[in-house]
Amino acid sequence: MTGRVQFELKATDGKARTGVIRTTRGDIRTPAFMPVGTAATVKAMLPESVAATGADILLGNTYHLMLRPTAERIAALGGLHRFMNWEKPILTDSGGFQVMSLAGLRKLTEEGVRFASHIDGSKHMLTPERSMEIQRLLGSDIVMCFDECPALPADRKRIEESMRLSMRWAARSREAFGDRPGHALFGIQQGGLERDLREASAEALTAIGFDGYAIGGLAVGEGQEAMFGVLDYAPETLPADKVRYLMGVGKPDDIVGAVKRGVDIMDCVLPSRSGRTGQAFTRRGVVNIKNARHADDPRPLDEACACPACSGYSRAYLHHVFRAGEMISGMLLTWHNLHYYQLLMREMRAAIASGEFAAFETGFHAARAEGDIPQL
Repeated sequence: MTGRVQFELKATDGKARTGVIRTTRGDIRTPAFMPVGTAATVKAMLPESVAATGADILLGNTYHLMLRPTAERIAALGGLHRFMNWEKPILTDSGGFQVMSLAGLRKLTEEGVRFASHIDGSKHMLTPERSMEIQRLLGSDIVMCFDECPALPADRKRIEESMRLSMRWAARSREAFGDRPGHALFGIQQGGLERDLREASAEALTAIGFDGYAIGGLAVGEGQEAMFGVLDYAPETLPADKVRYLMGVGKPDDIVGAVKRGVDIMDCVLPSRSGRTGQAFTRRGVVNIKNARHADDPRPLDEACACPACSGYSRAYLHHVFRAGEMISGMLLTWHNLHYYQLLMREMRAAIASGEFAAFETGFHAARAEGDIPQL
């Protein structure tokens, strides 16, 4: 299998890694965080604003885009990059996680998943082959194989059956993906919290051969301690010369812990979703701008932050527009959160390159332990 993206490992510090994923649409610096553009938009943000935060890549959602406006329509309009005005790389998930969450609205078989749309109740069938077709129509640079992801906790029998099915679907995804120069296909490791199942999944995926590998089936209810327990070994079961992607993670301390354990890229809706609900992530932890104590506070969210929310607006103003239900609240707080996440990635890349990741981690946790400092 010929590589469709090139991963260049630049430096390591312990298990932490920094490098560059080279694609035809530009380089992705790792560790990297992907903002989530579920329906061809990062909510409350313009594409150029997302790029200004330092993001090298976005994530799009197969399930949502296949339903509305449809992959065929996007293809007819020039593909997802042109459609959403984003020139940098795009990774699309396979739709498996979203279909899993439909619960009673889906029926799982060896062929795939038959489900009813959450939008209008229309019936659809998503298979490995159809997922590959949708992602080809979208034109994403990195394509994810179709998998089945059970929620945790679940019994071992259910986890093993799901993992084995996902490995059969991975082989079908690889076959359906074919040869697409300039595009990459990533496999997804499953196995829940069971080490032997994770190892078996990694062995099966490596035998099939992918351009990169994801660690799936985490951040689905197991808690941070259990997730880190898996990440203590799971990244090392995957090829060291390929990208390692942890799906759906997470909070800043989740991200630092994942990078420490050898993860290269991550995604999560949290920075944008939290921004719309009045939460701002800062180096000292989370600031809830809805709290009354911010109503007369002239300080920025974070004095050390250069984002538009911090450089141009006070906590008092952000509190006011959130309480008033103004759209600018979600816009500014989302911009701040995405800026902070990208700053966090830059700091980790620099720390790994200089061999100072342990010192960075110590400082990161110390600042969060200090907490947000009230107005004097």
